[in-house]
Amino acid sequence: MRLCRYRFNGAVQIGFYHDDSIVPVNAAAQSKGIDLDAGTCLLPLLNGGELRDRVKQLEQQLTAADMQALSIAAADVSLLVPNANPSKLMLLAGNYSEHIEEGGEKAKERSETFPYVFMKPPLTTLTNPGDPVKIPAVSPDHVDWELELGIIIGRQCKGVSEADALNYVAGYTVVNDISDRKYTPNPGRTERSKDGFFDWLHGKWHDTFCPMGPCALAADEAGDPQTFQMTLKVNGEVEQNESTAAMVFPVAAVIAFISSWITLEPGDIISTGTPAGVGAAKNKFLKAGDTLEAGIDRIGVLRNPVE
Repeated sequence: MRLCRYRFNGAVQIGFYHDDSIVPVNAAAQSKGIDLDAGTCLLPLLNGGELRDRVKQLEQQLTAADMQALSIAAADVSLLVPNANPSKLMLLAGNYSEHIEEGGEKAKERSETFPYVFMKPPLTTLTNPGDPVKIPAVSPDHVDWELELGIIIGRQCKGVSEADALNYVAGYTVVNDISDRKYTPNPGRTERSKDGFFDWLHGKWHDTFCPMGPCALAADEAGDPQTFQMTLKVNGEVEQNESTAAMVFPVAAVIAFISSWITLEPGDIISTGTPAGVGAAKNKFLKAGDTLEAGIDRIGVLRNPVE
């Protein structure tokens, strides 16, 4: 089951997502006489519980004729990020060996290292499907893409084991961790030992630099999260093509590691790192007029123009 948030006729609604069309959950429930108010938050419909059971029952009852009668063209709505206001938006750096190597470093085995985690400000970086990624005037020449699998946390967790970690996931989505590779505040500065690190970190924080969507795939129907195929295209040309099987630290290990010292709350987002194929390795960067298509099979394609 894939669920999305969208705006239609001025109202935010929840729908079953079908790539080119959307079936409003509330309208579908009404048509089947099921007592279900989907609200505007995906989490109760993704997590286990009464609402989750009802939405699953509803989906099972919808026939092809129902779908045709109720569907709205995806082009006629404004898709929204699956969770607009997570308390934490956390991302991983260097979680695919080939991406580490294309950056000129030697990859290490999992036992030799740990997940590198950083954060982005969610209110200003999260960007809806279809909304533009904006090239920052302060540093316009080295803006890059990073296709990533996003985890949506469903239940509060702290100190969970790797064996139990997936039980705390509500769903999965697509994240594009846009990155400014050469942001250099005050180029005439006197160098300090940590300047390079902060240049890298600040290059992640520009407005619009975290598109997310187009929907969320329910975790209880997703199967093994290490079996997703990921493909990113720029202007129709494939730039990244890899499986989540190639992660150094798999989804469960990432959750266990972060929760060992941070309490994860429902709705928190963890983006799990990008595979090889980023623009920096090819001296190829985004420019106004480009179109990004970040796709993960069984979830969907996240499309954003560049301005």
